[in-house]
Amino acid sequence: MAERLEPPKYVEGDPRTLTLLDVNARYMPYEQFRQLVTNIERDGCLTSAPLVWNDTESARRIVLSGNHRTMAAIEAGLERIGWLEISEPLPRQRQIALQLSHNAISGQDDPATLKELYEELESVEWRQYTGLDDKTLDLLEKVDVAALGEANLDFASVQFMFLPDELERARNAFDAARAMATADERWVAGLEQYEPVLDALETSRAAYKIGNSATALGVILAVFERHLGELAEGWFDAATGEPLRAGVAPLETVFGVRDVPVETAAAVRAAIDRMVQEGTVPAGEPWRVLDVLARSITP
Repeated sequence: MAERLEPPKYVEGDPRTLTLLDVNARYMPYEQFRQLVTNIERDGCLTSAPLVWNDTESARRIVLSGNHRTMAAIEAGLERIGWLEISEPLPRQRQIALQLSHNAISGQDDPATLKELYEELESVEWRQYTGLDDKTLDLLEKVDVAALGEANLDFASVQFMFLPDELERARNAFDAARAMATADERWVAGLEQYEPVLDALETSRAAYKIGNSATALGVILAVFERHLGELAEGWFDAATGEPLRAGVAPLETVFGVRDVPVETAAAVRAAIDRMVQEGTVPAGEPWRVLDVLARSITP
């Protein structure tokens, strides 16, 4: 059995003087790391201490546990942090055992208690601070997301899971928005749009007190649907009554709705058929009936 360690001492210093592990089994997805940096910036300090071994032979202080906290503290601009330091000689086997035990033996949350405590947080900001996600809160029964190794990448991935009917609504909403510009099926957005999207999701969650990201997005889409007509600003100058560009415009942005009552649709369809038979509008361009309507009411 391994000998007892001497109690570590609490030491403060510049995190930049510490040596990080070359091989670290613990990974942290980019989004989690960014949240850790944000939390440290907000607190102005580390609220949990890394474990450091003072290797006197190499004159290095090696971080055995807390590598991500140390890196985040550096990125957050902290000049000093506190850590627990072991000064006695440590064989390589003991170093690895300490590292792996700190990563693996971390306890588990009782789901019911965790959910109860989380729901006590009324502020969206504090909910985000916890770093808990849908999977942790058991709001999604199954999440299949490929593990992300640590890398300093200038992008972040956002994934949503939809039921079939929700997916169709999402496609329709994004199709209407995308009609104003070109985009592909992946719905790619600029990095500078990432934070506003998160803000919108968090506002939706707070307003309806929900935790599921897909449900929150559904709320955003519902609000979007109620404001379809405002997308006309992409092609219509309300002051002059003239188009702002060439091309086509979605009918939803003309009428502000996707659907009309079947009685209205039937009456319009019948009127179009009559005008096509009379030769008033071309058979291949039934939408020209709108031109006829516009001319008939233009002063």
